[in-house]
Amino acid sequence: MLSDFSEWFHQTLDRAGIVDYRYPVKGCGVWLAYGMKLRNNTLGLMRLLLDDSGHEEMLFPTFVPQDLLAMEATHVKSFEGEAYWITHGGYNLLDVRLALRPTSEAIITPMVKLWTRSHADLPRKIYQIGSIFRYETKATKPLIRVREVSTFKEAHTFHATHEDADAQVKIAISIYTKFFDELLLPYSVSARPAWDRFAGAINSVAFDTVFPDGKILQIGTVHDLGQNFSKAFDATFETKEGTREYLWQTSYGISERVIAALVAVHGDDHGLILPPKVAPIQVVVVPVPFKGKEDMLNEAGKKVQKELLSIGIRAIVDDRPAITPGSKYYEWELKGVPLRMEIGPREAEKGEVTLVTRTARKKLQVKIESLPASVKEAFESIEREIKENAWTWQRSHLHQAQDLDKAKKLIETDGGIVEVPWCGNGDCGTKIEEALDVRVLGTPVDGSQVSGKCVICKGEAKETLRLAKAY
Repeated sequence: MLSDFSEWFHQTLDRAGIVDYRYPVKGCGVWLAYGMKLRNNTLGLMRLLLDDSGHEEMLFPTFVPQDLLAMEATHVKSFEGEAYWITHGGYNLLDVRLALRPTSEAIITPMVKLWTRSHADLPRKIYQIGSIFRYETKATKPLIRVREVSTFKEAHTFHATHEDADAQVKIAISIYTKFFDELLLPYSVSARPAWDRFAGAINSVAFDTVFPDGKILQIGTVHDLGQNFSKAFDATFETKEGTREYLWQTSYGISERVIAALVAVHGDDHGLILPPKVAPIQVVVVPVPFKGKEDMLNEAGKKVQKELLSIGIRAIVDDRPAITPGSKYYEWELKGVPLRMEIGPREAEKGEVTLVTRTARKKLQVKIESLPASVKEAFESIEREIKENAWTWQRSHLHQAQDLDKAKKLIETDGGIVEVPWCGNGDCGTKIEEALDVRVLGTPVDGSQVSGKCVICKGEAKETLRLAKAY
């Protein structure tokens, strides 16, 4: 896997039935049935977190009129080279060009302006899940660099004060922390530098995870938008004092990169390893055929499946007669099913099943009547193993360096994230980025700091700067 991660990643997505990128538009793919279930289960966790924290789901149009997109200058300048433009409707030239949304601030802010009269209408927290479109000019990569981001969850919040918006940023970080923890994904949380923030934001925070090839993938972002968009769209409200004030905004998003991280970070040479909470199939029951007892074993398998379904476990029986048990084991391991249950003549006679975990492939014989407790215990064990392995990798690839040569060596040999002392000056930050040909991820949100001298100007370090090779 590590020797050729890219090949492993492509093959696993294909053979496990996640996505098919043979569609004749570069950077666009088809979510296959198994991948769609994984996608929906993952988004279900996010929906619960957002709904429980006062967000409301909506759905906004895909089209953005050019004049709307152009109203926030920094925003349009950032996206004008990435936008897809619609110039005709049928044979007719449009009066105003339409962009396929690259993000939705310019769509949502004008509508919230119509819905907001006074402070009594605030705060307002909304989100949508849909597609955004960006003309990706670099080499596309399934789920990582695509032209149609088909799993884009974006939340947008509107507030009466900057203090309230700043508090919402912290809440959003907490929501994402819970989300990635549920997925057992490790992360480093960094405040993006001023020169690499989301266009139109006054502050941006990102979650990054380290892939098996040592590169990092940004899997979630949170932005404090200040009043930049509300001023551009003249979105105001009446304060308690009767004056008019511009709205304060935040936004935060994830995409199918989360699925890419689930595949890459948890997988092994056998294929996917999926956390039980989001696995499309949590348990596969495999009757082990024995001449003359096939029907009895298949019935035993269906009985076990029924028991599992009754306690809310997503379970199937693989009783395909033309496929050998070994081939079935291989297939379901490739798809990352957390738990396999084998039933042979001996198990059937004793009223038992053999449990096999996808992580360590440990075998355990348990009584059928104790299945609810046994499955729960097995799932907890699998989650612990997945989490421990993932975080061990992430932490072992977080390094510190006091000079550029050491930082370069660490990035080239070990990969991952390297922290260096930084004076806080933007010129020094961009020089570090250029000298090492890396991406500057930003400064640790938790305030951790590397002491020493700035690796560029040798002035006293005021902050820690994180560097990495990134997708």
